Formats: sequence, C-alpha cells, structure tokens
Amino acid sequence: MHVLILGGTTEARRLAADLTADPALEVTSSLAGRVAEPRLPEGAVRIGGFGGPAGLAEWLREHRVDAVIDATHPFAERISRNAALAAADTHVPLLVLRRPGWGRVDGDDWHPVACLAEAADALPGLGRRVFLTTGRQGLSAFAHLRTTYFLARSVDAPEPPRPPRTEVLLDRGPFTLDGELAVMRDHRIEVLVTKDSGGTATAPKLAAARELGLPVVVVRRPATPVGVPVAEDVPGALAWLSARR
Repeated sequence: MHVLILGGTTEARRLAADLTADPALEVTSSLAGRVAEPRLPEGAVRIGGFGGPAGLAEWLREHRVDAVIDATHPFAERISRNAALAAADTHVPLLVLRRPGWGRVDGDDWHPVACLAEAADALPGLGRRVFLTTGRQGLSAFAHLRTTYFLARSVDAPEPPRPPRTEVLLDRGPFTLDGELAVMRDHRIEVLVTKDSGGTATAPKLAAARELGLPVVVVRRPATPVGVPVAEDVPGALAWLSARR
C-alpha cells in the first residue's frame, strides 16, 4: 500500500514516523519547498509542487498511490483544494489531518478576522507596534501602514513588498512563554497578529499577550474541502488508514 502524505507540519512528521515503521507500507512525504531548510520526515521525501490538481492526479496514477493524507498547514488552502480535486479525479481515498484551532480563554482580548487584509484594517484602532507572526508570505497586506512598526517573525526572510517600518526576527518554534514575554516587552509590542494555526509550538504567544493585556488579531482558518473526512490527530489518521487496508 502506497501512502502519500502532504506534509510540512509536526503532525505530518509524526505520521510519517509511525507509517514508515510498517514494512508493508510504502510512504512518501511531499513538502512544498517554501522553507529553505525544512525539518525532514522519516522515509521517502519529495520537495516541490505537483503542477496543480491535474499534475497531482497524474503523480497519484504514475506512482500507484492508494491513499492520500493531507497533513499540510491549516492555511495551505491551495494544496488542500488541489488534493481534493485530484483525489476525486483518481478515486484515491483522501483524509485531511488538521489539529484543532485555538480556543479563547478568560483574559483573552481577541479580534477575529477573515483574512490578512482585514487584519491590517483592524490594526490602526488597536496599536502602533505590532508583533506579526503570520509567516513570511503576506506582508504585502500590511505594506500600506507606513507609520506602524512591525516585528515580523518567520523561519525565512519575508518577501517584499513589506511595511517600511519592519524589523525581521528569524526564528522557528517551539517557543516558550518566557521567551515570548521577553520579545514582546523588549520590542514594546502593543498588539499581536496571528493565524489560528492551532497546536502547542507557537501557542505561548497567546498566553504572553494575555498576561500583558494585549489585543490579539486572529485570522480565522479556511474551511477544509467539502466532503473530505477530517482527523484531528495522528491516531485518528492511523485509524482511518487502517480501515482501508
């Protein structure tokens, strides 16, 4: 049985480790290639796009894939859509593995928005020193805010265009509460902007903002493709796969 994991997340690496331990399975993990030095999963790895849904469908047929598990980032909307189209075209079973989003707790001052453009629109009324933790892509949505200071954190350097008052912080999680508090205090942060990625690796920034009484602009995650089953964790994905063997 050949399983294709569309990866790049912690859950994808855990899933690959579990599946490659089974000699009866052929496992291939696919990474988009957007990070210069990605954390590689165990087993076979391919890096780069497929060329849209038609290219992915062709790859599934050529490599005789029996199941696809989409364990990409919750905001990797395009590859999830392409996977759903390719799976439907080839009749290959598809599962989406998505960790749950974050939940608001007492003391949080959250401002949910639908996209980065709405996040930028919300900032003038919330603060002028922004901790931007939405990744290296998408800074163009904030480029028109010429008087706002941005501390933009990402694994690799963000792409232009970006706001004129931007300081880049290159770092990779997991992060700690003490570390996030130090970053926000040292840079006199007034508002945090984040995507609802879920998980524990980057969650300490939310606790830090809560402790400091800072507002948080939270970009809601896109919906998963209609009709595709979803597992919230690796055991759920393993159970789904076991039922198809």
